This record gives sequence, C-alpha cells and structure tokens, in this order.
Amino acid sequence: MQLQHGHRLHYLDEGEGEGAPILMLHGNPTWSFLYRNLVLSLRQEARCLVPDHLGCGLSDKPDHLDFPYDLASHVENLREFLDQLDVDKVRLVLHDWGGAIGFGAFRDQPERVESIVLLNTAAFRSNLCPWRIKICRIPWIGALLVRGFNGFAGPAIHMAVTKPLSRAARQGFLFPYDSWANRVAVWRFVRDIPLSSSHSSMALLTDIEDKLKHFQNHSVTACWGGKDFCFNHEYLRKWNNIFPEMDANLYSEAGHYVLEDAGKEAIQAIGDALRNVET
Repeated sequence: MQLQHGHRLHYLDEGEGEGAPILMLHGNPTWSFLYRNLVLSLRQEARCLVPDHLGCGLSDKPDHLDFPYDLASHVENLREFLDQLDVDKVRLVLHDWGGAIGFGAFRDQPERVESIVLLNTAAFRSNLCPWRIKICRIPWIGALLVRGFNGFAGPAIHMAVTKPLSRAARQGFLFPYDSWANRVAVWRFVRDIPLSSSHSSMALLTDIEDKLKHFQNHSVTACWGGKDFCFNHEYLRKWNNIFPEMDANLYSEAGHYVLEDAGKEAIQAIGDALRNVET
C-alpha cells in the first residue's frame, strides 16, 4: 500500500469473517512475523490485518531525513492504512510500541475499537528504561551499535525470550534488518522513547495516556510475559490500575516475546477473548 507521503507500507490481510477485523500491531525490533502463529490460528474465523510499521519488516525503509520515525508519524500511517482499507471497527492486539501507536490512532475514536489485547506493551509515561536500551539512545554511539553492529535486533532474539528460538524463527525476526540502511527504524524507535518532558513525542504520549480512560468500558485482556526485562510487572500493574476489570493472564516464565515463549497458551487466551466479544 502506498501512503500519501509516497512510501509503501507492507501488511498481511488474511482470513475473513463477519466480526470486526483483528488489527495486530507490532513493536521494535519485530515486524508482522511476530504474529505468524496467531494469524494462522485465527484466519479461519476472522480477518487479520497486520501492518509492518514504516521502516520495519517488508515496508519501505526511507532514511530518517525523509521520514521522521516518530510516534505521531506512525499513528498517522496507521490511520491512513485503515482509511485506505475502509476499515471502521477493529479488535486490537498490541505488543511493545504497538500499544502507543494503536491507542494513539483511536484515542479520540474509542467507539471504533471493540476489544483490546495487551501483550507486554505500554501507552503511558514511564521512567523505567533498562540501561541496555539507554545506551542505544546515545547519539552517534547508539547509531553505531544499533545500525552498524545490529546491537538491538540481534541481541533481542536471545534476550526477549526465555526459551531458545528455532533457527528459522531467529532468521525470520532478523530477516528485514540486515544492513545499516535497513535498521534505520530500529534505531529511531529507540531514540523516540520519551524519557523527559522536553522530548518531542512526550506531549502526544501524555495525550494518549490521558485518554486511556475512554477505553475503560471495553473488553481488555492481557497476556503478559513475566520475565520481560523491559515491560516488567510494573507495567502490568499500571494496566491493572487503568483497566480494573481487565482479564490478566500472566505467564511467569515467558519473556518479552510472549507469543514465542508462551505461544500455545497465549494464542488460546487471545482467541477466547476475541470470540467472547464477537458473540
């Protein structure tokens, strides 16, 4: 799909069904590959839409001078993506940056969301940031580490899981990020984490957080990896405070890539949650 700024957005559009499409949003440094098994499980009964954020997966990877790679731009890309497909309502599945991008796109239109599944994600301010991520934010040094030495996507295939990934899965996660040029979004996502009031994305993230209350009457389910070094238990507690009626599934031995470590259990829980809303 070609967006208005001229860059192409890759996406999966699998399955069909009478209910609202299931919109699955990935984070950094993953892509639609993250949702492969969930799509295979649900496509017989529902339409599954899985875009690759610009710079990720099989989408175009323009230089950061040609695309800002900030939260606001990813939100606008998602809105245009849905407009071009003429999609009115969705069921959301959100992981990592997918939380801020997804809630950002619908923050003023909560009626377009039928239900929400949270997978180790956030859409609110936090000062919690592991040192290994902070290092990747340092100007010049961060770019060299992330883009030059693949020091973010590369380690993630080991650090984001508690069970070793298969060789095919490792290759799949790393496939789109094989060069300096192709790792531009991986680096820019790290740089766009708003950790101070002066950060350019902080105002938007604050607005997204303030409007999470608009979703409190929605069906919300969390499938959470308990050994995530980044989105840890503090984030899950925050979600529980925001959505007191949330159905929380904690997989205590799973890491950040919860669909890899607890795939069978998580996919079952996600399917059940989405079916319950549909019926």
